[in-house]
Amino acid sequence: MREEVPVYMFFGFMDAGKTTLIKETLFKNGFANELDSFLLLVCEDGDEEYDEKEIEKLGGHLKYLEEEEELTAELLNDLDKEYEPQAVFIEYNGTWEVGPFYEIDGPKSWTIVQALCPVDATTFETYMVNMRAMMSEQMFKADVIIFNRCSESTNKRKFRANVKSINRPAQIVYELADGTIDDRPEELPYDITKDEIQIDDMDYAVWFMDCMDHPKKYDGKTVSFRALIYNPKEGSGVLKPGTIVPGRFAMTCCVEDIQFLGMKCKTPEAKNIKHKSWVDFKGKVKYEFAREYKGKGPVLYPIEMTPAEKPEDELVYFN
Repeated sequence: MREEVPVYMFFGFMDAGKTTLIKETLFKNGFANELDSFLLLVCEDGDEEYDEKEIEKLGGHLKYLEEEEELTAELLNDLDKEYEPQAVFIEYNGTWEVGPFYEIDGPKSWTIVQALCPVDATTFETYMVNMRAMMSEQMFKADVIIFNRCSESTNKRKFRANVKSINRPAQIVYELADGTIDDRPEELPYDITKDEIQIDDMDYAVWFMDCMDHPKKYDGKTVSFRALIYNPKEGSGVLKPGTIVPGRFAMTCCVEDIQFLGMKCKTPEAKNIKHKSWVDFKGKVKYEFAREYKGKGPVLYPIEMTPAEKPEDELVYFN
C-alpha cells in the first residue's frame, strides 16, 4: 500500500488569487523542490496561467478539468495510478459546490491535509451582499482564509464576523497589497484591561466573537450587557437543568444572515427565568470545560440579572 498522499485544496471565488497562491506555494516557497512527483489538478481557467514546462521540470503533472461532471472517483483513481504523486494540489472551481467533492470515493492513500481559501478584500463585501451563497460555499470547508489586497482601512472586525458566521474554526490571515502579512491586533471598542467590562449593544457582537475566539483573556472578568434569555421549557432536551443562554440576535451583512449569539450560563435560578425575557445581565466569565464546546470555553456565572425593557432595535451588528 502506498504511503499517505497529502492533498492541498485551494478554494475561492472568481479572481480571488488561487492560482497566485498555488504558484507561490510551489515555486516561490520551494514546496515543489521537496517532491519527486506531484499532481496539480486545475478546475478553473483563471486570468493567470501556469507554466507547464516549469511544472514538468520539477516533476509535476498538470491536469485541467472544464466540467464539474469530469471530477469523479474514477478520474482521481486513474490519475493516481498514472502519476503516483507524492502530493496533490487542487485548484477548485469558484462556482462549484464544495460538499460533493468531499463525498467522492477517491484514492485511499489521498488525505486532505489543508484547505485554503484566498479572498479579494476589495470585493468581499460586495460579493457577500450580492452572491453570499456562492461565497459561503467556498469558505465553509477552509482551514485558512486569506484576505489579500488588504489596506490599513480594511474592516478586519467585520470580515472576521462574516467568516466566523460561516466557518467558526477557520484561521484568518490578512495580507496587505504588497504581500506582507498584516498582523496588527484588531482594536476592541472597550478596555480589555479592566476587570469589569460594560458591553454596549453596539459592541456585543464584537465582544461575543472575541470572547469565543480568545476565551482565556476574559477568564475571571465581569461583563455586563442587555440580554435576551434563551431558556426553553424543561424536557425539550436542548439545555441541561441549571443552564440558560443569554445572548442577542446579530446581523453581519444582510437579513438572511441573522443568527443568535448566545453563551452558556450556569445558574440555580434557571427554572425561574422566563424564556425570551429581556434582562440586564451582569456576570463573571470562567474559562472551563463545557460539553457544548466539546472542550474548554467561556461559561457565564450570573452576579445579577434585572428585568429589562426590550431595546428599540433588538439586533446587534458588527460595524
